[in-house]
Amino acid sequence: MMNTYSVLAKILVLTFVVTSIPFCSSSNTSKRYQFNVLYACVCVCLLVVEWKNITRVCSTKAILTVNGEYPGPTIAVNEGDDVEIKVTNGVSINTTIHWHGIKQLRTGWADGPAYVTQCPITPGRSYTYKFTVTGQRGTLWWHAHIAWQRATVYGAIIIYPRMPYPFAAPVEAEIPIIFGEWWNLPVEGIEDEMYKYGSGPNSSDAYTINGLPGSLYPCSVKDTFIQTVEHDKIYMLRIINAALNDELFFAISNHTLTVVEVDASYTKPFDTEAIMITPGQTYTVLLNTNQHKPDSSGLFVMAARPYLTTVFPFDNSTTIGFLKYKGSKAEHMVLPKPSNLVLPRHLPRMEDHAYATKFVSKLRSLGTTRYPCKVPKKIDKRVVITISLNLQDCPANETCKGFNEKRYAASMNNQSFVRPMTSILEWHYKNYSSMQYSHDFPLQPPHVFDYTGVDPLTHNLNPNFGTKLFAVEYGTRLEIVLQDTSFLNLENHPIHIHGHNFFVVGRGFGNFNAEKDTTQYNLVDPPERNTVGVPMGGWAAIRINADNPGVWFMHCHLEEHTSWGLASGFIVKDGVKPSQRLLPPPDDLPPC
Repeated sequence: MMNTYSVLAKILVLTFVVTSIPFCSSSNTSKRYQFNVLYACVCVCLLVVEWKNITRVCSTKAILTVNGEYPGPTIAVNEGDDVEIKVTNGVSINTTIHWHGIKQLRTGWADGPAYVTQCPITPGRSYTYKFTVTGQRGTLWWHAHIAWQRATVYGAIIIYPRMPYPFAAPVEAEIPIIFGEWWNLPVEGIEDEMYKYGSGPNSSDAYTINGLPGSLYPCSVKDTFIQTVEHDKIYMLRIINAALNDELFFAISNHTLTVVEVDASYTKPFDTEAIMITPGQTYTVLLNTNQHKPDSSGLFVMAARPYLTTVFPFDNSTTIGFLKYKGSKAEHMVLPKPSNLVLPRHLPRMEDHAYATKFVSKLRSLGTTRYPCKVPKKIDKRVVITISLNLQDCPANETCKGFNEKRYAASMNNQSFVRPMTSILEWHYKNYSSMQYSHDFPLQPPHVFDYTGVDPLTHNLNPNFGTKLFAVEYGTRLEIVLQDTSFLNLENHPIHIHGHNFFVVGRGFGNFNAEKDTTQYNLVDPPERNTVGVPMGGWAAIRINADNPGVWFMHCHLEEHTSWGLASGFIVKDGVKPSQRLLPPPDDLPPC
């Protein structure tokens, strides 16, 4: 049966309507249609942030939702569309929404991170995010970008391409797979507790697939994701990791996945038995339903569990769902008891670092004439950034609950980011002088040492706190080397950069050595992403064409680390031509 958006999409092609409503749906599957959009459309969507009582894992609580849905509605648009999304704040606390991975060319006002590109939407007020989807196609997502609201405020973005997909397989339907985390206690108080005592967060009580924890958790048999499929068809899985604090492995019993796109950029297709996906990342994979046999049940387990690179407390549970073949015994059977379940045999162990490394190394940009890989071959500036977890001495007369009764912190080049109480982008645009932030973020580590070799517990640097960014000229070919450190813990850090895609030209373990490591860069077909997993005890080098004027946030997508200050940002100055300048702010931009 054709869904609403699919009908609308076909109308757009046939009648060239210039105004339409994008499909916002919580449906588990949607038909995929191939079409060429010859005219851009103005797409309008209305989202309301509101409370709703939800029951999961034997617990009922009020959670923040969008339009009363958890996860929130899928926003589906076409490549080239002008998009207008009016967000109304129907609750008594501030909020913002970030359109994760949308490049926001000249429209930084619509990016969403609170106090970076906008002041929050206050209770009872609305703000319309306006942007154009340019040169992107595939799977992205949206989420709240203030405090820990993205624990429940998130959903998928689907960008349908102008041209046919660059793979021949006929796709029967699309299936969104969105991973999340669930806390039985109110999540709103977790960050407040961290700020008050300098402590770490409570671990989540469950992982979820499309908001459902699955039958391995208490009281959750009815809250299990089940997807019915037909035999010998190709399905497109749009996989999103919306979890707050955990990288995840994912696999489906007896099935192989074919990766064809990451972060809305096409890849050279490759087969894999499992994927590793960090918070913030998206993968589009093809699933061939060729495993049903007459004597089998036709029921296959899908499972996600954490990829463990931390010594901090974490949720070590597993979320599951089921793939159910139509016309098989599974259509009429009850779900097996948890004690009888067998997880996918190729689901990696939690500490399978070798698998995670090997999987990521297979990623390559498609790099065809139609979809070229535009990696900068040469650079104008290199910035080296150490990523550290830190211990801060406990201030006098305060109670601290971090390690050794100190406060946890996190930093980039020993600078722990503090969000100001104003919009950095607005002050930058108006050329205000401000004591709220500065442009002197260090472009090299202030202290040179064996970054990945020092003792995690005896070596530490008290970070400096403030709002420091760096600035580059429009068109700068920028390289950023992200270097893990062993303070407190060697850990995989998913670093997300707003406003730009980048190319992951190199990765390695140990300390980055410019003379040696740059000779091993992939400057032919490196993967194009918006979020990169910096390997534990290692480094990742990315290259950016800084051609989007504005202020762009750069942060770890592990929410606990962002709360501790593992963030910074950079300013891309206006270019000479009008088309190289930030657009003026919209009239309804929220004030501080």
